[in-house]
Amino acid sequence: MPLSGPLFERSASAPPVPRGLPLIIALTGFTDAGSAVSRTVEYLRDDLAPIPLVVYTNDVLLDYRARRPVISFDQDHLTDYRPPRLELSLAHDALGQAFLMLTGYEPDFGWDAFAASVLAFVEEYQVVTVTWVHAIPMPVPHTRPIGTTVSGTRSELTEAHSVWKPQTQVPSTAGHLLEYRLAEAGVPVAGFVLLVPHYLGDTEYPAAALAALDSLTVATGLVFTGEELRDENREYLTKVDDQVSGSEELSRMVEGLEERYDAYMAGSTQATPMIHTGDLPSADELAAELERFLATRPSGEDDKRGA
Repeated sequence: MPLSGPLFERSASAPPVPRGLPLIIALTGFTDAGSAVSRTVEYLRDDLAPIPLVVYTNDVLLDYRARRPVISFDQDHLTDYRPPRLELSLAHDALGQAFLMLTGYEPDFGWDAFAASVLAFVEEYQVVTVTWVHAIPMPVPHTRPIGTTVSGTRSELTEAHSVWKPQTQVPSTAGHLLEYRLAEAGVPVAGFVLLVPHYLGDTEYPAAALAALDSLTVATGLVFTGEELRDENREYLTKVDDQVSGSEELSRMVEGLEERYDAYMAGSTQATPMIHTGDLPSADELAAELERFLATRPSGEDDKRGA
């Protein structure tokens, strides 16, 4: 059980925060195919040097046994204890544009209290838009751009960038709850679901993080370079292509996915976004893929790495 105590603490050294900034949200945990969200969080924290404004309390929100902190062992003693972090921070993009970011682990406890606190910060800082990303495994080929499904209240983004508009039920995440509450409050909000090739879902697929950053860009106008991710992705795809070309079974699978993708795109009457394109699975296929995804996850594996 979580301990009682304050849900968060404000940073005593936090700088003044301009009002009217966009907020982006990236929470690791339940669905993170291709490590899209965890790599996005890593990029945002390591490359942009954000300044924490609010630090959420692990002892209130985190199940340590499900997501164990990392500690280093140096020959004969322990060093560098690194618990996961969930923080609201101020950051600047490649052009110096300021924005707010809520990054870290998806809370294990206190979802309603967590959502209420985020809405309070959105009001306090007069946030202009909220955008969040997550990723699910889908039967799509890695040889085509990663597609997205867009939800929320910003219809212009849904029309321009949502390649698939299902009507189905899926297990909720804290991000879904935040979107739902923000929409109820009349806050402009958009959620991007990245449709990651299912056969790469359990790997660290750099293109998935790049697609997440692209989604944040089209929703906010913020600019993220991600050069290291792009270099890493070229090397990654070379290795994948080598493996596919060396396996007749994998080659047939990818060719089948490509044919299906191309057939859908050729007959599609939906707007085709410049950045994101993708296959159009049915609701039954989504449910089946999610069931397979969940069935293959060991107990307590929501996010071993934390954030």
